[in-house]
Amino acid sequence: MLISFLVFVFALFAVLGAYIGLTVRGMASDIYAQIGLVMLIGLAAKNAILIVEFAKLSYERGTPLVDAAIEGARLRLRPILMTSFAFILGSVPLAIATGAGPGARLVLGTAVVFGMSVATMVGIFIIPVFYVLVQRIAEKLRGAPTAKREATS
Repeated sequence: MLISFLVFVFALFAVLGAYIGLTVRGMASDIYAQIGLVMLIGLAAKNAILIVEFAKLSYERGTPLVDAAIEGARLRLRPILMTSFAFILGSVPLAIATGAGPGARLVLGTAVVFGMSVATMVGIFIIPVFYVLVQRIAEKLRGAPTAKREATS
């Protein structure tokens, strides 16, 4: 459930970025923008899963919670940035399309470029913080002693 919640939060940043980009460029949310949103949610979910899964594995091995979150983000930073920038830069030609019938390409490219940019820049900092907060809340609800575990490590 923890991973699902964090993936949902990360996907919201992607969707928010896409709609900001469409609004700034004065474009409507049509079927092409929605196709871009599906792509964004898929890549944003993959990025969030990478960070949280590595942090969770580290935490389960006995690393203190905050250190585990930092380690997960640090270990996955380069692959996430490489994937995200390849996706963004590959979509820039769509966002600046000219010529015959660029409408669909402009909307799709704008949604993808803005959405992934916001999701990447905000998400790599926010997801580890949310992981720590949600993990602490989950452990309090379960009654697990987080303070003792972190003090012994």
